[in-house]
Amino acid sequence: MKANRVIRFVLLLAVACSSTEAVLAQDKQNMFNPVNTAATFLSIAPDARGGGMGDIGAATEADIYSQYWNPAKYPFNVARAGVGVSYTPWLRKLVSDINLANVSGFYRIGNYSAVHASLNYFSLGEVFIADMNDMTIKPYEFSFDAGYSRMLSETFSMGVNLRFILSDIKYDYTAESSAAKAFAADIAMYHLGYFMAGNRECSMGWGINISNIGSKLSYGGSDNSEFIPTNLRIGLNFTIPFNEYNKFSIGVDLNKLLVPTPPKQEEGESPEDFMARVNDEGYYGISSIAGIFRSFGDAPGGFKEELEEIQVSVGAEYTYNDRFMLRAGYHHEAENKGNRKYFTVGAGFHMSVFSIDAAYVFSTAQTNPLDQTMRFSLGFDLDGMRDLFGRMRRRR
Repeated sequence: MKANRVIRFVLLLAVACSSTEAVLAQDKQNMFNPVNTAATFLSIAPDARGGGMGDIGAATEADIYSQYWNPAKYPFNVARAGVGVSYTPWLRKLVSDINLANVSGFYRIGNYSAVHASLNYFSLGEVFIADMNDMTIKPYEFSFDAGYSRMLSETFSMGVNLRFILSDIKYDYTAESSAAKAFAADIAMYHLGYFMAGNRECSMGWGINISNIGSKLSYGGSDNSEFIPTNLRIGLNFTIPFNEYNKFSIGVDLNKLLVPTPPKQEEGESPEDFMARVNDEGYYGISSIAGIFRSFGDAPGGFKEELEEIQVSVGAEYTYNDRFMLRAGYHHEAENKGNRKYFTVGAGFHMSVFSIDAAYVFSTAQTNPLDQTMRFSLGFDLDGMRDLFGRMRRRR
């Protein structure tokens, strides 16, 4: 009799546990409510330096790739001009032909201002469509931006970018359809100050970049326009020199998409009724500017969910003799907003003429397309190249 009771108790406990797991799984599914945008390639960090520090860059020291992180940093560059090329594989564990290529460059005008530009090309490889006469297509996305930045004081600068976006990812490929196009702008500011910590002169930088403020994308085959990833990035960075050859910096970036949170489908609501409610609430009819203000208070879960929409990145960099760098970082995103949680490591080697950086990503949650991906960046100091060629000519 006791054995039967024990067996019955174990069975009841197993049923209760399985029911609880099912409820928790359903709760997690109901909680999942990420902010949706088109042209997500605009949110991919293009360079291995920032990518090696957990994807931070709003307040780190200025470099060639500041166009993406914070264009207001360019006037603080030591070099007069530079060009960088980077390559980032995407979904490398699944496919081999999806990648992001980036070219960035800048030129300082005098001592207080700079012009800068970058080009992004996101290739999605080849896609075979069986229901369209066995058509093979090559979807891609592209952006080109250019900007100007200026120091307003010895420690403070501001910058702007203008951007053209083309997204050839359509719902249909008929002769009447065309690629989606949009225009956007960035507004950024940067401050770099110095203070004494004992006998060491340390630096503290902070930066703010509101990027991709612009029109929405309308794809062929759909009457609804999609938001581009308008983003608010706020960063803080400290640099501490140990001695003449060694220094250490640590920084943090906070990111929030300035895009409305989409409505959630209620339990028992049919897809037709859900779409009708979405249209009634005017989600797709919201302008991009109105969406920026709405994004601060429209999460279904209230203030708690609004806080969960903030992504946090922390990174550190050790530098030896301004030549060799070691980097590490961590990126956190809330589970119900995408669940991208990953560590990064990286290294860099800089010479007077060129620099090379590498970064590696390993994810703690299986939701990151860059998991176990190595990416590289090359940079060229045009002043150093000019001096090198000048010395070569003199030797001849």
